[in-house]
Amino acid sequence: AHLVESGGGLVQAGDSLSLTCAASERTFSDYAMGWFRQAPGKERAFVSAINWSGETTYYADSVKGRFTISRDIANNTIYLQMNSLKPEDTAIYHCSATHGTLRMAVDHEYDYWGQGTQVTVSS
Repeated sequence: AHLVESGGGLVQAGDSLSLTCAASERTFSDYAMGWFRQAPGKERAFVSAINWSGETTYYADSVKGRFTISRDIANNTIYLQMNSLKPEDTAIYHCSATHGTLRMAVDHEYDYWGQGTQVTVSS
């Protein structure tokens, strides 16, 4: 697998979680990376993205101010720090990689996807 997510779990509202996406078999140092999530019965939705250098980040309005995306280029890894979690954040979170797009929030612009990690937030 090229992208493997970890760090999901069951937490209470207000808690924090940190997701990790580790890349293998190839380097993604020149790729923009993103996080998307899919809740039961809903379409996959953009959460956050980071450009290849890590200098520019993007967030969905629903997570802005609560989530922080970052990347460790040397270790081919990206992170999603999630604070003040809400029940509506419950979903499977997928890591993704895209090469050469400005449409960071568009899922079909991404070339590689991980299997996802479950995040469940109880009220």
